[in-house]
Amino acid sequence: MGNGKWVGAMYFPQFLVGMLATSVVVAAWAYLDTGSIGKGVVCGVIAAVLLQVGYFALVFRLVYGRRKNIEQQAEETTPESQRIAGRSEAANAGRQAIKKG
Repeated sequence: MGNGKWVGAMYFPQFLVGMLATSVVVAAWAYLDTGSIGKGVVCGVIAAVLLQVGYFALVFRLVYGRRKNIEQQAEETTPESQRIAGRSEAANAGRQAIKKG
């Protein structure tokens, strides 16, 4: 799906279609099981709320995990860690100049 950059990423339009389809299926199933339109609607709404909470948790984890990865990468690319890896100060300055330019 997509360009493969974020494997497992779910975008809102995809989620919205899936959530609505799932809610309708749950509502229809509840209606057929109980014979009550009201209970079917309530079950559909509960399913939609649970899916929305799950989506929020997924997005929160993706954002928090990304921030954690960025912080970890920043720690790994300190001058001290690059010196330990055998890179010279001049090589690091050249890499930074290329990134900026």
